[in-house]
Amino acid sequence: MKQHNLGTVVGFEFLRVVTKRRFWVAALAIPVVLAAVFSLVFISSSSTDNASQAQKRAQFTFTYSDGSGLVTAAVAAQFGGMKATDGDKAVADVKSGTVDAYFAYPADPATQPVQVYGVDRGIFENGKYDAVARQILVTGAQQKIGSPELTTMAQGDVKVTALTYKDGQVSGGLDTVIPPLLFLVVFYLSIVMLGNQMLNSTLEEKENRVTEMILTTMNPTTLIVGKVISLFLVGLVQMLTFAVPVVVGYVFFRSNLNLPDVDLSHLVLEPQPMVVGFLLLVGGFVLFTGTLVAIGAMVPTVKEAGTYFAPLMIMIFVPFYVVSVIVSDPHAVIVQVFTYFPYTASVTAMLRNGFGTLTLAESGIVILELFGLGFVALRLAVYLFRYGSIEYSKKLSLSSVLGRRRRV
Repeated sequence: MKQHNLGTVVGFEFLRVVTKRRFWVAALAIPVVLAAVFSLVFISSSSTDNASQAQKRAQFTFTYSDGSGLVTAAVAAQFGGMKATDGDKAVADVKSGTVDAYFAYPADPATQPVQVYGVDRGIFENGKYDAVARQILVTGAQQKIGSPELTTMAQGDVKVTALTYKDGQVSGGLDTVIPPLLFLVVFYLSIVMLGNQMLNSTLEEKENRVTEMILTTMNPTTLIVGKVISLFLVGLVQMLTFAVPVVVGYVFFRSNLNLPDVDLSHLVLEPQPMVVGFLLLVGGFVLFTGTLVAIGAMVPTVKEAGTYFAPLMIMIFVPFYVVSVIVSDPHAVIVQVFTYFPYTASVTAMLRNGFGTLTLAESGIVILELFGLGFVALRLAVYLFRYGSIEYSKKLSLSSVLGRRRRV
């Protein structure tokens, strides 16, 4: 008598994957690489800071000539420079090594370059000449303006607070776009990280020649659903494994790694886009999982399955080739096609949902389409697995399976 213990299937499939060494090697590969990159960035940042401090402490001698009137003796003295009486002699002094550098400021620095002559100290050390010459000119210009407020505005350091309105209410702008788009990130991670697992979930039993034995004791629907749930749980484990080093690096080593300070308190969680984004994520996951499981049940080997896997992966990245059109002209024909074509619908709809161009009616249609076709794909996977369990040497014919089902 066939059993219907879904929990047994989920537990077995989940433990079978997570107890394998190769799973953890693959799952930990990205975190280990990230940790190595973070360590290198940390070491490099420390070395750069030390070199910068040493460069600041290291004084070098220079002379200057000024045709702009912006560089005064007081400004040059702040950086340890002296005015040159003869430009040609100043260049000759640099060539002979008597002084380290000579800066020749033109009459109009806005249109003419500052000529810098220096003793070669190496590619990285030579940059200090340009930096000091530029800072002297900036300092002189600031003093010429004579007003800290005007200086700040002249540098473009002006704070702007913007308010935009939608339907008479203040909209959150970019702060409302980011949260729904996080579902798109999760979707990509889940498909990329679990794609092979989805494809091989039914192939493994066929290649091991144990499918007949399984089907004598287990309902195929229970088996397929259990595999899908276990895939979801495995995906959660992989995502947590991937996220931990990122979170640790940001929380404890953000300043050392030069990571931007992200203020999440400004993000706006609007109910409709968040609910729609979640449903699109789940619907897309169900559709792709059902399709990949069905392919695995139909073909006899992993090699043959790969010919179907690649086009499906391409489908989820195709919308990004027209992302500018999706954002700027959501009613374009190509955008509408991508919105309703099943294997590009989830990504395109999530993009439009994040940017606020997906209407509630369109959301409903796409969500129903994804869940409906996902259910069909899962049912098809069950039929293919049941009737293709003994096809070990050739690909199962979809038309013959469906014809056999109708005759039964």
